[in-house]
Amino acid sequence: MLDPDSRGNDGHFSYNNQDPIINFLHKIIRQAVRVLAILMVFVILWGIGDVLLVLYEKIYTPPYFLLNINDIFSTFGAFLAVLIAIEIFVNITLYLRDDVIHVKLVVATALMAISRKVIVLDYATVEPAYVYATGVTVLALGVTYWLVVNKART
Repeated sequence: MLDPDSRGNDGHFSYNNQDPIINFLHKIIRQAVRVLAILMVFVILWGIGDVLLVLYEKIYTPPYFLLNINDIFSTFGAFLAVLIAIEIFVNITLYLRDDVIHVKLVVATALMAISRKVIVLDYATVEPAYVYATGVTVLALGVTYWLVVNKART
């Protein structure tokens, strides 16, 4: 960790570096991260619009106000995509604020993303090896998350 007296306003990049080029590059990176945060907000808003459009199309298509299982899964997929985008936005903003990588949040975001994949996966068309690999990934992320949470408690 950086010495608190040598950190910038956000605690992530040192502005007291002896090399002015490094200081300049840190400022460029901070601005790039801010641009990414702004773009992620647009992605979130676009995703909300997509959720609304999916719901509107499914509800106002005959038979009206009825959703079949595929409609429900596509709606869940759209909802989860927005939630994942929000988690990524939180990761970006934490990157701006702190000098520590928030492993728990990153692993939770990855777990949410792979869980979304499991929920919307069409098991009739996918190869068994893909299902096994996805299961191993979920298991690995779950164990990692459990270890990170238990490490934080001790």
